[in-house]
Amino acid sequence: MSDIKLPNVPEVKFNKNGYEIRTDILAMAKDLVAQDFTYKWQGWEISAKRDEKTGQVISKVDMPEFPGLDKVLETAEKMYSFVNGAGSKKDK
Repeated sequence: MSDIKLPNVPEVKFNKNGYEIRTDILAMAKDLVAQDFTYKWQGWEISAKRDEKTGQVISKVDMPEFPGLDKVLETAEKMYSFVNGAGSKKDK
C-alpha cells in the first residue's frame, strides 16, 4: 500500500486571514456592482427607441451611470459589516 503515489494534492486551508477575507469580499462587491450595472444597461438598451424620421434615440429611461470605485467600496463595506455581524438586527 505504501507504494501508491497520489497526484499532487492541493493544500487545504480552512481558515482565511483578514486580508484574504477582505480581498474576497471586495471581489464579490465588484462583481455584484458590475452585474447590477449590466442589468440596468440591458434594460436601457431595450427601452431605447429610434425615431424613424429624425433618427434620434427616444427613451424615457435614463442611461445608467457607470459605477466607480466609491460604489464598489460602499458595497464592500456593507458586505464586510454583515460578515462581522456589525449592525445586525438580531443583536439589538
